[in-house]
Formats: sequence, C-alpha cells, structure tokens
Amino acid sequence: MSNKPWLAHYDKGVPQTIEYPKVPLFHFLEEAARKYPDRPCTVFKGAVISYREVNALSNQMAAALVEMGVKKGDRVGIFMPNTPQFVIAYFGILKAGGVVVAVNPTYPVDEILTPVKDANIEIMFCLSRFYGKLQEVRQKSNLKKIIVSNIKETLPPVLRLLFTLAKEKKEGDRLDALDPGDVWMQDLLKKHANSPKPNVDIQPEDTALFQYSGGTTGVPKGAVAMHKNVVANTLQIKSWMTGLDEGNEVVLMGIPLFHVYGMVAGMNFAMASGAKMVMVPNARDLKDVLENISKYKATIFPGVPLLYNAINNHPDVKAGKYDLSSIKACISGSAALMRETKEEFERLTGGKVFEGFGMSEAPTATHCNPLNGVNKTGSIGMPLPDVDVKIISLDDGETEMPLGEIGEIVINGPQVMKGYHNMPTETANALRTLKDGKTWLFTGDIARMDEDGYFYIVDRKKELIKPGGFQVWPREVEEAIMDHPKVLEVGVGGIPDPHRGETVKAWVVVKPGETLTEEELKAFCKEHLAPYKVPSHYEFRSELPKTTVGKILRRELVRQHKESTK
Repeated sequence: MSNKPWLAHYDKGVPQTIEYPKVPLFHFLEEAARKYPDRPCTVFKGAVISYREVNALSNQMAAALVEMGVKKGDRVGIFMPNTPQFVIAYFGILKAGGVVVAVNPTYPVDEILTPVKDANIEIMFCLSRFYGKLQEVRQKSNLKKIIVSNIKETLPPVLRLLFTLAKEKKEGDRLDALDPGDVWMQDLLKKHANSPKPNVDIQPEDTALFQYSGGTTGVPKGAVAMHKNVVANTLQIKSWMTGLDEGNEVVLMGIPLFHVYGMVAGMNFAMASGAKMVMVPNARDLKDVLENISKYKATIFPGVPLLYNAINNHPDVKAGKYDLSSIKACISGSAALMRETKEEFERLTGGKVFEGFGMSEAPTATHCNPLNGVNKTGSIGMPLPDVDVKIISLDDGETEMPLGEIGEIVINGPQVMKGYHNMPTETANALRTLKDGKTWLFTGDIARMDEDGYFYIVDRKKELIKPGGFQVWPREVEEAIMDHPKVLEVGVGGIPDPHRGETVKAWVVVKPGETLTEEELKAFCKEHLAPYKVPSHYEFRSELPKTTVGKILRRELVRQHKESTK
C-alpha cells in the first residue's frame, strides 16, 4: 500500500518509523539491569529475582555453555514452562552465541523429535518432571546432554520445603540421579558463579531463534529469526504501548514462553520496558492466573481470547472475589477476538483489550488495534511502525487488490524471518520478490483492508470451505454462532458431502449450566447467515482441540470427523 492510510490513525506518540539499534537481543536484559538493577525481573510464587541477578545468572549460564563446547550458531533447546529458569536459560544461550529452540513441554516424544532432529540439538534444558521424555528423545536423536532444573529451585524457602515434603515425588519432580553426562542447572550456576559473560562476537544478522510453527497447518517448519528481527519486533510492540510507565509495569506472563507470542510480546517487551514479570507456568490454572493478577497488581496482560473468555465466565470473577482493576492493557492474539469477550473483559477490569495479529515468521506481531484510538470489531488493527502490507490477488499471487477487496495478506518489515530451516521450497513459497523489487512474506491468510488502513482477516487460505461451488470462510460462521448467548466455544470446518462435494459442520461447546439443541442453533444460524453458509451438521462437545496458545484446531476436528465416518 503505497499511501499507507493507517499512519493517519496511529495513536498520538506512536512513531511512523523507528531507529533500530544494531544490538543483540540480550541487550534489553543488560540495559534493564543497568537502569533498574534492584527492581524485580521475575516473580514466581512469591520469590523475586532482580534484573541484576537475572543478568548475572544468564552470564554464568552462558559461560557454562561455552565450556561445554557450544559455539556460535549451535542450536540449544529449552523444554520448560513459564519459570525463571526459562528466562535464565534463554538469555544464557543467546549470550553464548547459541540459537534458542524452545519446545512445548507438553508435547509427546514424537513431536519433540521433529525440532530436536531438524535443528540438530545436542544440549537441552528441562525441568526434572520432563526428564523422562528427553531420555527417550535422546535414544532417537543426536541429543547428548540434558541440563536439568527442579521447579522448586526458584520457589521461596517455605514453599520449597512444603513442595519437597508434599508434592515433589507425587508430581514427578524428584530425581534420585541423572544419567552420566547430564547435569543440574544449579550446579552449573554455582560452578560459574564468578564467570563473566563469554566474549562472543554477536552481530544483528546472526541467528537468535528457531521457532517451529505448523500446529494448525501440518508439517512443522523452523522459522529462522535473526537477532535484528526480534529486536525490531520488540521495539515495534513497545512503541505501540503508549503511556508506558517504564520500570514500573507488571506483565502477567501467562502466555507460554516457548511460543513466540509469549517470548516477544511478553518477555522481551517486559525486558525492554524494565517491567516485572509475574510467571504463570500453566494459564489453564485460572485460580493461579487470577490470584497473580490480584496479588501483584498486573498492569499488562498479553493473552488469547479463550483465556479472557474463561476469566469472564469464572464464577469467582462473577462474584467479585478478585480485584482485576490494575489491568490497563491486554494485547489479544492467536485467534479471533469476539466482541462479547472484549466488552465483558473490559467491563470487569476497566482495562483495554485490543486485538493484534502475528505469526512465527515475523517473530510475532505485525498488526494491532490502537490502545487509545478506535478499536474496530473484527479487525486485527493496523500495521505496526515500519511494516508495509499489501492485499494480493488469490488468482495470480501478484496483482494488488483494490480497497475493500479480499486477497492474501503479504508483509514486508524488519521483523520478517530469514527463511525456514532446511526447507528451500517452503522458503521460496513464503518469501517472494514482487514487481516493486521488495521481498514479501506471503502469510496464507486471507484479508481485506478498509479506507482507514485497518485489516480484517477473513480466514486461512487452506481452510476455505466450498459447498456446491460457493465460498464459505469458517471464521464468519464461527462469529455468527458465537453471538448465540448459550455458546462458549465453536470451531467450523468443511467435511466431505456426496452431493455438494463439501459441506459446513460446526463443533460447539455450550456454556456451563446451559442446554442447547441442534434445532435451536440451526434456526439461529438461518437468521444470521446466508443459506449456503448455515452448517448442515452440528456436534456438541465438552471441549475442542486447541494449540498451546488456545487456537482451535479446525483441521483436527475435520480429521476426527473423517476418522469417525470411515
């Protein structure tokens, strides 16, 4: 879009362009440690670690990794939930010149093997409760050394004692011994207590992360992000958050750190702002989320619609048992934010929820609704500073579409990845040079732009449903069904149909205590949707399959349907 209409609608104080320092990603931690040495960096179950301490511990970890033989460019894995140990490992790897490969600790062995083999990971950090999984992974890969931490190591003394007595064995955290060659993280930190940061020359173009995406699209692909990509995206997000009280914000870290959304829009943003991070290892534990918001007066809460929706419907929240009034701003990502969810959460907290959009290939955010300006329902907002966006024809993949027309969203910006690891064909499909001479990231998302430069995602290119030759976008049907007052969650997909080729099916979760029949729901859909968009099949469930960040897996629902009808 040559004229970039969105620039006229930026909040006051948001720059149109940013000067990006040529620094490695760990610069944000070092700067926060210099400016706010004694302020809390992480808070976990009441235990506080200051910025000075986290910086020193990550230096010690880096020294240990270099001594183990980690060289610049080597990939090192992290297999942990949101704990202070994750933060120390992450910045330790970067300071050693390594590349962070964070893996979801709830994955089964086969899914862990994909990134471990593809990235050729030889060293991996994990919590003791997941050690058994990595022992299995080692037998089938080049994984050589596991650095283990017990979750209790970062608990306050009294809780640590109680955990040791009551929970450690029961929850699978106690290990009597490690395999030969494996090592305790706390032993490495003690050994290198006086070690300075290793002297490794790290340039902005060096690789910082491999982020494996593909949970919703099939084969996982390792998106390669350089230090400069993540630095740029961190500063873009920070610049968007006008009115930041630098050094005094409190970020509720419920989004997984092993996902780029939590890593960049949560942790790295917090580092760049000198904010206190309140660590929540499992955001499905709503009681823990709510207690942490209430106790530590969280001001910024990156999340996903399902989490906000769950809080809205929590009986203790409805009864007013938690004080959520400290919340100022919530970036909502990873799935469509429904109007009802946004409005109810804002009513409960007094804060603002604004929808954004991003993807692992840019390490996370590319668009966001303004914090103070107009939030348009159903819109992912406007491109962040220095991000250019076009809507490209679905027919030829080249022609720019007129205003308001739908097409594939393509992005050019300083945060866009280098490419996919070991996947030249996939890289060539995703990163293409157009007639303007610029390289654009083809997202696979279908969208349109309005006259103000706000973008609206219509759906995933691959998830278009074609009943009898018509085009139906699942998101549109989901939004209509979510307007029904008894519906809690919905997923929509296309299933085979002998007459129409394909037809629309809805999988529905009803709100607790409510009852809803197929006839009721179908009648409601007929009032709100064109006839060919009305689902012809409905399935009521107690829950829907989701990714770790709460995105409903439509492909999995379709697969399950096909399996059950064989």
